[in-house]
Formats: sequence, structure tokens, C-alpha cells
Amino acid sequence: MAEYKLLLPSMGEGVMEATIISWLFKEGDFIKEEESVVEIATDKVDSDVPTPVSGKIVKILKQKDEIAAVGEAIAILETDAADGNTDDVAEPKSYDEVKEQIPQPEPEVVQTLEQPLNNNIASLKSDNADVYLSPLVKSIVQEEKITDNELKTITGSGAEGRITKEDILKFVQQRGQNIALQPNTQASSVSPEPKASAEQVAPARPVSLSEGDEIIQMDRMRKLIADNMVRSKQVSPHVTSFIEADVTNVVEWRNNNKNTYQKREGEKLTFMPIFIRAVVKAIQDFPMINVSVDGDKIIKKKNINIGMATALPDGNLIVPVIKNADQLSLSGLTKAINDLAYRARNKKLTPADTQGATYTISNVGTFGNLMGTPIIPQPQVAILAVGAIVKKPAVLETEYGDVIAIRQKMFMSHSYDHRVVDGSLGGIFLKHVNDYLENWDINTEI
Repeated sequence: MAEYKLLLPSMGEGVMEATIISWLFKEGDFIKEEESVVEIATDKVDSDVPTPVSGKIVKILKQKDEIAAVGEAIAILETDAADGNTDDVAEPKSYDEVKEQIPQPEPEVVQTLEQPLNNNIASLKSDNADVYLSPLVKSIVQEEKITDNELKTITGSGAEGRITKEDILKFVQQRGQNIALQPNTQASSVSPEPKASAEQVAPARPVSLSEGDEIIQMDRMRKLIADNMVRSKQVSPHVTSFIEADVTNVVEWRNNNKNTYQKREGEKLTFMPIFIRAVVKAIQDFPMINVSVDGDKIIKKKNINIGMATALPDGNLIVPVIKNADQLSLSGLTKAINDLAYRARNKKLTPADTQGATYTISNVGTFGNLMGTPIIPQPQVAILAVGAIVKKPAVLETEYGDVIAIRQKMFMSHSYDHRVVDGSLGGIFLKHVNDYLENWDINTEI
């Protein structure tokens, strides 16, 4: 018999840790190869972790609600294999390995200053309900002598508000800049002032309860959505442009092709691949929509990855991502959309499926809504909402003069981050999406 350490697997670029939601087996249970063992949650999606070997669970190392880093052992199995992986466990990166990621202040503004020692270093006790930190974050906190009070000022961007590596490195960078810019005075006067949290700036008013009112506790995903929406509104000044598109050609084309396509491919043909095709073309025309903001820097994205807002049966929302949408054919887009939508509604998405979006589309028309003003998913700078398609009388210009005809019309709204997208760019981008839809070739092959 041999011991095998079950490690938290890699879950896609940028995902460094996960929260244990629940174990599907208990200590002493036998599990088969490829059987799901534990449910985990990242800041994007919940998923299962399968075991690569068969064996008996002899020790669970990470309990419910605890954080595990990618590559960290979460359980020990007893197997029939001659050799386990006991000596080959991938440990999380140390602080020394990531220290160079912290930008240093300019040499000319650095003053000679000895940072004051503070005996109230964050205790990092595992039983402290207010602090859930990964091993890497803990090492940074201890190395940088971050106090409990300082730790409380850091707004976590991870699952359930957890403080991630990026959050703690950003705090260390800002604290270093604050110290560097202070004059060389008494140590007690140079401690950086903690930033006021959103709750301190605008405290929520207490809600009064009446007889018969029901209190419903937000689930984990709803709390994440709430935090992300508030953060986006605080970070990005939102501006929204509207346009009404004539999508008669699109509707006619889909009606002519949906039955044939479903018989041939076994796939439903929706309007979404057409909308995404139009958006991709407009992004290629105006690549400065496909950007992110990092402080005073604009990051122009090479890949065009389209997020697709998807409503879940429990009322929550998730945004799976179509990677490199510009490289997919219309049929390829259709298959990718159907696959992601199906797996989203059946809780089969992996964390990687929700990473890396550079632009997002929300189809509010699914619910019969004519238009909406969606919130920008950070760190993107724009999002498109498409409304319900409605038959309307419209004036058409012909060689014989103006005529009134029944047309298929749809409102679109484009919300964008006014820090980097002005009205001219946001508006002309939307007009190009409109033009691609209105001029859709009804002879397009799929």
C-alpha cells in the first residue's frame, strides 16, 4: 500500500486558490479513479475535483470553507500503487518568487526611512472568522509585517471577498509608495493611512422589518455578484448609448436555416452567434474597445474573448467565455455557445470557462425586455445588451418613394467605461454593430 496526496489541480490562468465547499466522501471511504471527490469554489464558478487514482481516503487535509492553493495537498489517499506522490507535491509559490512583481517607487523620491516595527502583526489564526488567507498570502503578510488593522482595510477580490495574491501585492505596493513619498520625520508619523472602505464612506441605512417579512440569506454566488457589481460602479463611470436595429434579414436568415442546421448538426441555431459575429467585426474595426485599465495604463488585448451573460436556474448569473471568437466560423460559434450555455445551466463549467473575457454580451431580450443598461464586468471596459426582437411598422426609402412596411426591430444598448471610452468611440462602435446586423447577407452559409 502507498500514500497518494490529492492535490488541488490547476484551474486556468489567474486562478491561484479555491474554497472547499463540501466533501462528497468522508475519511475511510473508497473512491474510484476519475470519481468526483470534493466541490470547490473560485471567485468565478463552482466545480468538482476528480481523483486521478483509486484508493481509500485516510485523511482530509482541507475542511469545508478552508482555502487551498493550486498544487496544495487537500487529502491523503491509500492506494495499491507501488509509489505515491508524497515526495512530489507542488508547493505554492513563495513570496520570494513573486516579490519582483511589486513595482518599486522611483529612486529620486525615496527618502531614507526606517519602517516602524509594530508588535500587532496579523495573527493569521485559522479560527479567526474575519481572515481566510492562502499560504502564499500569509507568507506575504508575515514578511511585510502587515498588521491586523491594515489587513482589515484590504478589500478582497477573491471568493467571498477573500484576499488574493494580487490584492496583497497591490496593498504592499501602495504602502511602499506612501512611505517613499513621506519626508524623513519621526517613525510614528509615517505609517500609511488606511483607505476608507466603501462601508465607511457610505454606510448602508438599516432596513426596517415589518410583520410577515421574510429574511433570505444571500448564497455565495449572489454575494459575489453583489460585490462585483458594486465594485464596477465604484471603479468605472458608466455611460450608455442606444440604437434601434432593423434585424429583418437576420430573422429571415435564421428562419430559413434553423431546421436544416438542427437536423444536420443536432444543434439549435439561436441569434447569439450572429450577434457575436457582428460584435467581433466591430471590435476588429475599433480595437480600443477591447481593452482593460490598469491604473493610468491601457492594456490593449490581443485576443477577442467574448463573455456571454447566462441566467442560471437558481436565479443567479454567470458569464462563460468564448475564447478567440474571431477565429471561429459561424457554426463554430454556434457550437461553442450551445456547449457553454448547457454546461452553465447544469453546473458543469470549469473555472477556466469563465476566465479571460475581453468584451461581454447580455441578451436581455430572452426575458422579453426591450432594452437594459448592464453593468460592465471588470476589468473590461464595455458591455452590449440586446433586447427582444419585435415586429414594428417602419418607414423604408425605395426608388419609388417612402413606404411603410412591417420590419423586425431590436434595441441595443452599449455601456462603456468613460475613463477610456468617450461617447464618439462608444457610439460609433455601436453603430458598426448595428450596420453589420442590418446588412446581414441572407445567403450566408453555415
